Amino acid sequence: MSLLEQTIGSIRETLDQEVLAAAKQRLADQAKPAGSLGIMEGIGARLAAIKGTIDVRLTNKRIVTCAGDHGVTDEGVSLFPAEVTPQMVMNFAGGGASVNVIGNHAGAVVKAADLGVNHDFPADLPIFHKKVRHGTGNFTKEPAMTREEAVRSIEAGIEIVEELQAEAPVDLLGTGDMGIGNTTPSSAIIAAFSGLPVETLTGRGTGIDDAALANKIAVIRKGLDLHNPDPKDPIDVLSKVGGLEIGGLAGLVLGAAAHGIPVICDGLISTAGALIACELAPAAKQYLFASHKSVEIGHKYMHDRLGLDPLIDLKFRLGEGTGAAVCMELLDLATRILADIKTFEEVGVSQADQ
Repeated sequence: MSLLEQTIGSIRETLDQEVLAAAKQRLADQAKPAGSLGIMEGIGARLAAIKGTIDVRLTNKRIVTCAGDHGVTDEGVSLFPAEVTPQMVMNFAGGGASVNVIGNHAGAVVKAADLGVNHDFPADLPIFHKKVRHGTGNFTKEPAMTREEAVRSIEAGIEIVEELQAEAPVDLLGTGDMGIGNTTPSSAIIAAFSGLPVETLTGRGTGIDDAALANKIAVIRKGLDLHNPDPKDPIDVLSKVGGLEIGGLAGLVLGAAAHGIPVICDGLISTAGALIACELAPAAKQYLFASHKSVEIGHKYMHDRLGLDPLIDLKFRLGEGTGAAVCMELLDLATRILADIKTFEEVGVSQADQ
């Protein structure tokens, strides 16, 4: 049995229903109007059901930023050259990127992972060295990768979770991305799964103008028409129009779910990875939280397919794991709302008349 098959088979079909019921009852009994803290209450209850306790402590928080390059950038879909991808990986490793700053504020350790950057990094660079190949193929001319490479990228993400767990059990995992041009394969993935028109799902990425957006839409259509990815086969979708870092992100979600670790995914690209994971293993969705609503228009359709509501809307469109880092503090807060707000009985406050 492959690592991917073993991991999917290890994901629990249901969360701890007794703890979930106890959490909901405690929230209902707290000294406040029932439901008055909105979605924060549901977050706290789901975290309790994941962890099997009312008093959840998210102490060891990790963010993994998966990186890869994309052959489709040859088609002019991004404002930035592909050389930026390895440059930003070096920035992550040095602690100077946006996700490093926001992650540090949230109390999370950030580490990048090379899944498919078209550059050879020094072996001692403090990243996860998981390169499958030096970037994907240009999917307007050939499949982005082979089926075997797609599986390998997912398994690389699973391996990262295993390595993190070996260091110290992870309480909360955030996912992020880096890869010039990667909004293009991400939009292609949701188009393949949803069947919706490409123009409905495709945004401006790094800020391209109208002419470049029209070209980007045409590029995605060309790739989908050429390869006809099977929406019932997530590996086929990933291999034909996806990205190596997107496969790695899918593996992070699957690996975390297999270990009972809640996962908070970032923007469009991270959610594309989560979508691949949940198409492969629907039970993984129980462990998944959507951090924010990206400016990228396809993000909404990913959330709709996953049945998830993003926690915030700060008009982010950066990626890296920045939205996930911001929302880690909200998940921390949700655990304290559940465990620490006293019930009417505990504080002797009169309840409202029924």
